[in-house]
Amino acid sequence: MKAVVIGAGEVGYHIAKFLSLTHDVIVVEKDEEVAQRADELDVQVLEGNGANADILSSILHDADILVAVTGVDEVNIVACMTAKLIIRSHPGWKETKTIARVSNPDYIDVPVTSRAQVGVDIMICPELALASEVAEVLSSPSAIDAQVFAEGKVQMMEFAIHPDNRLVGQQIKDLELDDCCIVSAIFRKNEVVIPHGDDAINANDHMVVVGKPRALEELGRIFGNGEPHRNKILLIGCGIVGFYLAKLIDKDENADLKIIEYRKSRCIEVAEMLENALVLNGDGTDVNLLREENIEDMDVVLAVTNSDEKNLLCALLAKQLGTKKVIARADRPDYVPLFEMIGIDMAVSPRQATVNEVLKLTMGRGIEKLATLEGEKAEIIEYTASRSSKIVGKSLDRVKFPKGALVTMVVHNDDTIIPRGDTVIREGDRVIIFALSSAVPAVEKFFK
Repeated sequence: MKAVVIGAGEVGYHIAKFLSLTHDVIVVEKDEEVAQRADELDVQVLEGNGANADILSSILHDADILVAVTGVDEVNIVACMTAKLIIRSHPGWKETKTIARVSNPDYIDVPVTSRAQVGVDIMICPELALASEVAEVLSSPSAIDAQVFAEGKVQMMEFAIHPDNRLVGQQIKDLELDDCCIVSAIFRKNEVVIPHGDDAINANDHMVVVGKPRALEELGRIFGNGEPHRNKILLIGCGIVGFYLAKLIDKDENADLKIIEYRKSRCIEVAEMLENALVLNGDGTDVNLLREENIEDMDVVLAVTNSDEKNLLCALLAKQLGTKKVIARADRPDYVPLFEMIGIDMAVSPRQATVNEVLKLTMGRGIEKLATLEGEKAEIIEYTASRSSKIVGKSLDRVKFPKGALVTMVVHNDDTIIPRGDTVIREGDRVIIFALSSAVPAVEKFFK
């Protein structure tokens, strides 16, 4: 496959690096230093404006996908529009799928949408996608990650098992899980375990559970050793990500939200738009301010400023002062494992939404949703089984599924089913699969 990536910042660099493993990649970047960094990859790098029609005309022939991920919304949109016009002016050229990264809420009000009428097949707002992901996690106080599949019929949650949790030492079979949920994986230090009934739960394990949303809500109380109560949330930083997130939290009747923002004008602006939040003008690294606002009583602290370093400092202070759960934004991908290594409960990156959409397009037909876990060690993929899928019409015990992959859920019409050996996948079924990253190429073959 041939891919064109416009912009080689953190998002573009990561996408180009991943795609270059199996595809031909051309990167267009106007900044000389950033272009030199991209040149270290196994890609072709062109210096210039990615929205320039002459540059695009010279590289779009036979391109399967164009991903515009510069830091300027308008450049990304224009690059996609120009690419479509160029393709249409050359009848013999193949159709190129276009993806644009956009942050301005004037252009987009959902995490992922299509603007095909203006030449953008997929428009992604990483900041809104990040806010939506964090909001899913906040719905279950004991979860550190959450994703929804099959139009809300299936949910995935990742739970951290703290040393004082009563489940430590128990076996998986002792959990007495509801019939409509299953433990898909355990992340244990640097190891990924696909568990069996006699596997024991260890302190500091991260457990991935997939099931019906209502069942997981009940299960969250078991993993968290707690009863439902009003969620006290402190949000530090109210830029684009912070405001998207604040709007989602503000609608939750079960949440008490406080916001700390250092820009006074922004505080006034946000306070006028949010009905239930308390907006404070101050610095999230001010220990006295944090103590005055009783940070030790907070259920969750969210550090989502535009500075990774400030988010890290705010998160560490919150942990030190007694906050139960801390979530920090980390734009640099190499910071995500570092944040979690030093005790931050969850580090989130806006880039992942863009990366996931690109992966969906490059991995073939039938993929409805893809979520990466634990720094891309594993993936949960939602496929729609087509008539030509090799998995259709066979019972699962007759399918030689790759080691490191597991069919966790099947949605047939409106029925959500935990698959057994005699389960038969039918055309049109939604199939939710957990797979180690190394097993994904083998899984794809069953749905081609």
